[in-house]
Amino acid sequence: MADGRSWPADKVERRDIDTLIPYARNSRTHSDEQITQIAASIKEWGFTNPILVDNQNEIIAGHGRLLAAKKLNLKDVPCIQADDWTDAQKQAYVIADNKLALNAGWDEELLKLEFKELTDLNFDLELTGFSLDELGDLFDEKEEEPNRAGNLTNKFLAPPFSVLNSRDGWWQERKKKWLELGIESEEGRAEELTFNNNIAEMAGMKISNTSVFDPVLCELVYRWFCPKNGNIVDPFAGGSVRGIVASKLEKNYYGHELRSEQVESNRKQSELICEDFLPTWEIGDSINIDKTFKDVKADLIFSCPPYVDLEVYSDDKNDLSNMDYDSFLINYKNIIEKSCSLLNNDSFACFVVGEVRDKKGYYYNFVGETINAFLESGLKFYNEAILVTMVGSLPLRAGKGFSVSRKLGKTHQNVLIFVKGDPRIAAEKCGEVEIDLSGFDDE
Repeated sequence: MADGRSWPADKVERRDIDTLIPYARNSRTHSDEQITQIAASIKEWGFTNPILVDNQNEIIAGHGRLLAAKKLNLKDVPCIQADDWTDAQKQAYVIADNKLALNAGWDEELLKLEFKELTDLNFDLELTGFSLDELGDLFDEKEEEPNRAGNLTNKFLAPPFSVLNSRDGWWQERKKKWLELGIESEEGRAEELTFNNNIAEMAGMKISNTSVFDPVLCELVYRWFCPKNGNIVDPFAGGSVRGIVASKLEKNYYGHELRSEQVESNRKQSELICEDFLPTWEIGDSINIDKTFKDVKADLIFSCPPYVDLEVYSDDKNDLSNMDYDSFLINYKNIIEKSCSLLNNDSFACFVVGEVRDKKGYYYNFVGETINAFLESGLKFYNEAILVTMVGSLPLRAGKGFSVSRKLGKTHQNVLIFVKGDPRIAAEKCGEVEIDLSGFDDE
């Protein structure tokens, strides 16, 4: 299957077929007919074109040849290594090489994703072999609406966009189903942890002020960023939600929690709800998490930390919510660093956080400090999403406050995603997103 290119003979070497890594986002699809044709050509003429790889043995060009070689039960194949190429050059070459392939199709979603990243890098897309007209045809379609109808939803439960709306009807319905399993994450916690209830009572309303982690957000993070049967480490475990959802999705959960009464409540709930993959909660100061879970190889770090002193959980001096901000920050960053030391390479971490005001009404920049803590721990900042939360009692509180101070009522949280190592390998380890949940999902 010659394509007009030639490579220096002294640069070509045979490599074990099992050591070659397919490009995870290869947008070309190969039919059985095409692979059979390539295999017949190799059998007749041998390899007229080696497989092009980078210095990590990831394939840049030759995915069809690799599949054909496997079909022929070959043990090794001729390869040539492209040194000193940038990621953008490799991405563009993969597309350009695929453009030359005959009798092959495209995964248009992956192709668009590649083009979007190359555009962000100011790369000339015509160098990929696509004309401006072809590029226009590829992108000249109505943007998919972020609703429950469409391929993205069928594949990923929710469209993987940077805004997640927990107010959507399907989200609330799914949350209701999770809670109907018997999850009572507020158990084991003091009432009225966040806001004063006087205004609500004056309006004749009963509002619970004990914050509960959203099980649907938890489900999405597990399905998107954790491998099958993976290990999840949570340094600020709090209530039972993250552990129980992990169990139901067949993940191994390891939560660290300071308060014994909370852990006791969590364990009781999990024994009633969970069968296999029983969650693990350990009691103690999370500053010792690297010792408590020293034998755990984490595939995902996932937590929702204390929002400084917005919620005061106990009178324990080691409770971060009891500390002044400077002390809080030192301990907080230390815990993040120790948690990340447990994380396997080529894996993700996710923290759900929100901004918090100091006593004078100014933001601490808590989101920024969280990002810095992960960067200082050796991870890279990879994704950010905004979780749109329910309004609740906000209209009762925001009106008068805005007139006096011009403070905006906050109805969102920040979902921060980090990666340790190579994000493509991390994504490959997570595998295909599976959205069926036996005994729970009606879809």
